[in-house]
Amino acid sequence: MIETLQLTKKFGDHTAVNALSLNVTAGEVFGLLGPNGAGKTTTIKMLITLLTPTTGSAAVAGLDVVKHAGDVRRIIGYVPQILSADGTLTGFENLMVFAKLYDVPRVERHQRVEEALRFMGLADSAKMLVRNYSGGMIRRLEIAQAFVHHPRVLFLDEPTVGLDPVARQAVWERIEYLRRDYGTTIFITTHYMDEADKLCHRVAVMNLGRVAVIGTPAELKASLGRPDATLDDVFAHYTGGQMDTGGNWRDTQQARRTAQRLG
Repeated sequence: MIETLQLTKKFGDHTAVNALSLNVTAGEVFGLLGPNGAGKTTTIKMLITLLTPTTGSAAVAGLDVVKHAGDVRRIIGYVPQILSADGTLTGFENLMVFAKLYDVPRVERHQRVEEALRFMGLADSAKMLVRNYSGGMIRRLEIAQAFVHHPRVLFLDEPTVGLDPVARQAVWERIEYLRRDYGTTIFITTHYMDEADKLCHRVAVMNLGRVAVIGTPAELKASLGRPDATLDDVFAHYTGGQMDTGGNWRDTQQARRTAQRLG
């Protein structure tokens, strides 16, 4: 469903993503892990057509992300870290806006919106202004927005950052429902190793723009040769101990703003 071949993105002299080659199968939850600055978000932005690769290629559902960018956008959903819901509108109104943006046929919009609200556990709060939603409700609404047109691939960038454990669990359950009930392929970035271990069929660990290792969580833990190894240990091993480089000022500002709005 997703394929990259030597995918590379440079910004001047800096190589953000370096010769990335990977395959994601249909119906899979695939996790991209790595410290801040590893190239995760740049990778997602190339796959969703927001950035043009410098060299190499990428395809989503067989569609080249450069040559067929418009077609790619029609079959994907994207939930960024930044706020994508309008607090001055109700949950229902937010979804109607996205249904129109995604060209959901007029005769299907109301049904699709109600379906998405119900599926994400928001039917009872559909008429509530989003500014009165909790952090977990906002994140579930944003996933509903990206799902209202039934995308074949859903990209989630740090979907549970800033959420409490109960809200995180609720989001995890909805992600699994999307994969199981609709066959949606899900590509996720996260800094939470327990989240990757719980949700992902396979994960890739990136460091300094390159993929250091790819495999199932169980395979990667076994690769360390210790029966008590965790995914945190895997992360530390393949990134040289860089559990978090801290990122730059913009990374920190964005992460804290996201945590504040969802907290």
